[in-house]
Amino acid sequence: MKAKFLFLRLAARHLIWLVAISLLPMPSHAEANPTPNALNAVTLAQGNNDSQVIKLVFKNSVEELPIAFTTSNPHRLVLDFPATTSALPRASENPESGSIKNWQVVQAGERTRVVINLTGPTAYELRKDRNLVLAVLRDAGTPPGTPTPARFAETGPATAHGIRDIDFRRGKDGESRILVTLSDPGVGVDIKKQGSAIQVEFLNTSLPTPLQRRLDVTDFATPAQTVETFEQGKNTRLLVMPKGKWDYSAYQTGNLFTLEVRSLEGTQADGQGKPQYTGEKLSLNFQNVEVRSVLQVIADFTGLNIITSDTVSGNVTLRLKDVPWDQAMDIILRAKGLDKRATGNVIWIAPRDELAAKEKLELEARQQIADLEDITTEFIRLNYLRASEAQAIINGQSLGAAQSGERVSCSAQAAGVGGGATQAATASGTGIGQRILSKRGVTSYDLKTNTLFVQDTPSKIREVKEILSSVDVPSKQVLIEARIVLADDSFGRTLGARLGIQGRDSSHAGQTGIRLGLSNAYGASATNTTLTTPPGIPNVNLGAPSSLGTLAFASPATLGVTLINAASSAVIGLELQAMEADQRGKIVSNPRVITQNQKPAVILQGQQIPYVTPASGTSPATVSFKDAFLCLLVDPQVLNNDTIILNVEVQKDATGTAITLGGVTSTPIDTKRVKTQVRVKNGETAVLGGIFEQTTRDDTQKVPILGDIPLFGHLFKSNVKGDIKTELLIFLTPRILDDVAAMQ
Repeated sequence: MKAKFLFLRLAARHLIWLVAISLLPMPSHAEANPTPNALNAVTLAQGNNDSQVIKLVFKNSVEELPIAFTTSNPHRLVLDFPATTSALPRASENPESGSIKNWQVVQAGERTRVVINLTGPTAYELRKDRNLVLAVLRDAGTPPGTPTPARFAETGPATAHGIRDIDFRRGKDGESRILVTLSDPGVGVDIKKQGSAIQVEFLNTSLPTPLQRRLDVTDFATPAQTVETFEQGKNTRLLVMPKGKWDYSAYQTGNLFTLEVRSLEGTQADGQGKPQYTGEKLSLNFQNVEVRSVLQVIADFTGLNIITSDTVSGNVTLRLKDVPWDQAMDIILRAKGLDKRATGNVIWIAPRDELAAKEKLELEARQQIADLEDITTEFIRLNYLRASEAQAIINGQSLGAAQSGERVSCSAQAAGVGGGATQAATASGTGIGQRILSKRGVTSYDLKTNTLFVQDTPSKIREVKEILSSVDVPSKQVLIEARIVLADDSFGRTLGARLGIQGRDSSHAGQTGIRLGLSNAYGASATNTTLTTPPGIPNVNLGAPSSLGTLAFASPATLGVTLINAASSAVIGLELQAMEADQRGKIVSNPRVITQNQKPAVILQGQQIPYVTPASGTSPATVSFKDAFLCLLVDPQVLNNDTIILNVEVQKDATGTAITLGGVTSTPIDTKRVKTQVRVKNGETAVLGGIFEQTTRDDTQKVPILGDIPLFGHLFKSNVKGDIKTELLIFLTPRILDDVAAMQ
């Protein structure tokens, strides 16, 4: 009984399966092997309102409109019919009628493409009726100055549409982005420039009351200033008011319409840090089409090889108007979460996560290979770069001057010369960065042969060689020539008188005398007279001085008169002194020095002046020396455009007028110095600075009351006038040595 029961149970189960299978619909032969449609004829006819109609006749009924897109350079309309063959006797026609030049029909596999070449920008509309597809073409040309709406998208089959939301955002590159959420993808859209604004018309579209508003978006710092939305009859109008020079583009993915306004001024027009789209412009209008088909259209348009991953799937609704093809591809990839990798003319497209995972696996595999790769040793002979510096670079350190800028000066160099030592800028590695070697790589060097030893994998050694070949180059040499001009222009005039009266004995009574000369009348013999003037100091001594500041005169010219009155036994002596001097001079110092790029150099010339320190108590007197040098110190940096940046210091010392303090005579040192950084083009001369000094003096010394008497008062006063001008100019001319040799 038990075996019989099991048999009946199994029989009932099989019967149920057979009944279920018999109830399933069986696929027809046509569904299993769909018969492709065939294009039998293409004709051209004249339509209404100066339009042209291209009629495409097919063998069977057409279920869906073809995939269509347009190009602007050259102007074309392309229609793609999937699962369709061509039965036309000729592949091309040349009607040369209206806006149509000709058309070509091309079959590739089970897909047929109709390419219509146009004479200019043309608006089109596609219709279907059973086995007919009609392409209605209208000339888009308008008289100059007339704003013409660009038919971004035709109105869908629905009679009424709506707008769900309007949003404004600032793009990552500073562009304005107006996002409009539509009720369905079939909303017709017209775009045109209206004066200085952009007008977007949504056809047969209603706008909710909360969205009828005017947005002030100035604070977003984008080209758009205001965004206004309102109803205009049965349509909804979006008005965007930008500022400055701008350009716009529009695209739609699904129910989301996006209008972008980009600035063509300032930093936003430079294109730095954002993708630059340079592809030919095309227009696309896809309604729920597979992503693979859209990518195939772009591949056919560009001639590139596009490979899509097996995981790329889904449909897309997309509308683009005059958009570069590379931007159109980016829009499609962003809409579906895809990304691309380009190698030559091959583009591989896959989901972002899949690409990231694949690249991660490749990097991990490459790292594992590097960890297992054999280690080799390479000897690298260097020409211009020291081996120690090369090792620092390979180990991720930066080379810098250990003693440069503020740490090198003319004073330090002068002290080094006096003490028998020098200070030189030495290069050392500073800072720790990323090592160029692998974690198993090591380096060492030999300074005697200037050789770097590298032990690492062959791939890393090749990388090290490439880096060292780019830095092991001769440094540019620079000739720096300085001109230090010290000019002076001095003028002085002095006038004075010396008057004396004193008693005489009777032996000289009745003698008179007048003498002329360059020495004082008192205390000297007059060779041109018969009178010997008495010695002594005059009663009034206001003689002309022999110097005025830094202006030194020769002995003033003198005029002396001595009168002897015999009756009174008195001597009256009068001496007039006058001097006028005009001195001009110029001292030019011209130091030159040659050095390598970023290597400080100094050249100096001068003397050491001794000065005595008096004895103090038990300490004996000592003699010290002070430096008086002409010094030129430079640290050049040659830029890639042959402009030179110079850290420069120029110092010119000169001995001054000796002075006596506490019985000890000392010589002061006049110092003139400039220290700066300047940028100069190769061969040009820069004026580093100048010092201009002018001293004007007008001094009078006189005897009170007597010196104020008109005319006669000049015997009792001394006048000194002087004008001293001193000017220091420093010129600097750097020349790259190769250019100097070429000029010679």
